[in-house]
Amino acid sequence: MSTNAAATSPQLMRSINMGRVLAHAWRGDGFTASEAMETTGLTRTTVIDVCDELVRKGWLRELRNARSVGEYRKGRPARRYELRAEAGVVVGVDAGYERMSVEVADLRGRSLARTSAEIPAPTPQSVERLADAGERRRLARRLYDDALASYGLAATDVLAVTVGVPAPVDALGVSPDDGVGFWRLVNPGIGAVFGDRAPIVTVENDANLAAIAEGCRPDGAGRDVDSYIAMLVGEGIGAGLMIDGRLVRGRRGGAGEMRFLDRVKGVGSSEGLALLARLWATEAITSGALPPDSLLARLDPDSLRQRDVADAATAGDPAAVRIVERLATRLARICLVLGDVLDVDLVVVGGEAARSLPAVIEEAADILRRSDDPTAPRLLPSALGAEAVSTGAVEHALSLVRRRALELTLPGVRDVA
Repeated sequence: MSTNAAATSPQLMRSINMGRVLAHAWRGDGFTASEAMETTGLTRTTVIDVCDELVRKGWLRELRNARSVGEYRKGRPARRYELRAEAGVVVGVDAGYERMSVEVADLRGRSLARTSAEIPAPTPQSVERLADAGERRRLARRLYDDALASYGLAATDVLAVTVGVPAPVDALGVSPDDGVGFWRLVNPGIGAVFGDRAPIVTVENDANLAAIAEGCRPDGAGRDVDSYIAMLVGEGIGAGLMIDGRLVRGRRGGAGEMRFLDRVKGVGSSEGLALLARLWATEAITSGALPPDSLLARLDPDSLRQRDVADAATAGDPAAVRIVERLATRLARICLVLGDVLDVDLVVVGGEAARSLPAVIEEAADILRRSDDPTAPRLLPSALGAEAVSTGAVEHALSLVRRRALELTLPGVRDVA
């Protein structure tokens, strides 16, 4: 062994041991040295030595011993520790097309603050308005600052920020050119907004973050399956692919892009259910073929919402019912194609479609249940609501902090020593 290797080997082992103990601390609440020994395989002396150092670094605090809280009766009282969940915070940003939100969470993932704002988003046909990119960056910065201020947090409290955008993203946080400039509009170098505001800053596709949320939240649909797809469906369709317990991103981050649907017979485009509901309803209204007593005919095409179509279908309007059936058939076909290609257990639909078109998802799920295709996945609406992406962003940021914890210097650590 070289002299240099011999000198660094104990330091490397110490870092590995600290990582093991810290990983144990993240999994639960208060723990004793004995419990950490069982999990890590380390000796008592090593565990206590490492815990003391993690206390000095600010990651752990030592609690009252087990005897003092009635959990230990004989012999030397066990030393107890816990993760300092308030030692820093992480931030998840959902930089969506029509809505932007920010969530701040502690190191246990408990939400501390949220801010949000609606965006008068341009259409893909108006992306030449370069000011829109600047407006999005300024809004993201303002919501971030407001969220921290609402909980009395300082900028130095933030350890990691993850930003979700409705576009594919490569390892550097850059979105490729889609030919019309839309991906570059919704991801206008947005990672740079936070580049000097946290030690760790990442940009990720929003559907990928929704997939992470579905697998980690107690009410997430993906907790009990290894392979599933989280689809965000609204004006368009995006998908996060969790295959065999691993998020699949692709070389440029575009593994879940749905542009291939342009080539699928009976689908023909990646337009979302919300967009198509309004489009097909407008066509029906302006055709002049609807009877005078039609609920759909009474709607104004200029202010039509997809929820109006769903409500008309629920009330039994025949034209609206046909639109819901067309949308359900389309969604079921998309799920069948994805099931054939990726062999997943489940497709979870979130986004605007889950909020305003639940009957479409329900009917598409029924079509899949009746299908004789052995690869047909189950279909469920997401229960995570509008905060799915920011929730996934928080979890993503936390995973990066866990992975790189020993590289970070915690705020106020001198006060803990």
